[in-house]
Amino acid sequence: MRVDVVGAALVRDGRLLAARRTAPAALAGLWELPGGKVEPGETDAAALARELHEELGVDVVVGDRVGPELVLGETAVMRVYLCTSDDEPRATEHDALRWLAADELDEVPWIPADAPVLAAVAQVLRGGGTEPAPR
Repeated sequence: MRVDVVGAALVRDGRLLAARRTAPAALAGLWELPGGKVEPGETDAAALARELHEELGVDVVVGDRVGPELVLGETAVMRVYLCTSDDEPRATEHDALRWLAADELDEVPWIPADAPVLAAVAQVLRGGGTEPAPR
């Protein structure tokens, strides 16, 4: 059975929100795009809205997908979407949050799953893509 995972490229003022993981031990201390699994019957946008509310305490507007669909192991795929929020994120499941400009994305060690989409996100941050539009 395939597991669908969604990630948020949460953008504000030309910066991307990165969240530092605390678990599992193999990924603790690495940075990621917030998100999670799509539950049965949920759309990607609904799953992202739920996950970001749970993880960061924010309500988001989910925009267009950015970057390729990413294969995670044998049974999971991840899709990343541009998102915006007027709320200030709070780290509830992570131990730190950082807003990164395009030229700062390589300043933190990313989890391997998110690394392939960062070039596409950087292009959006530099104005080469579109800001998230409501879906």
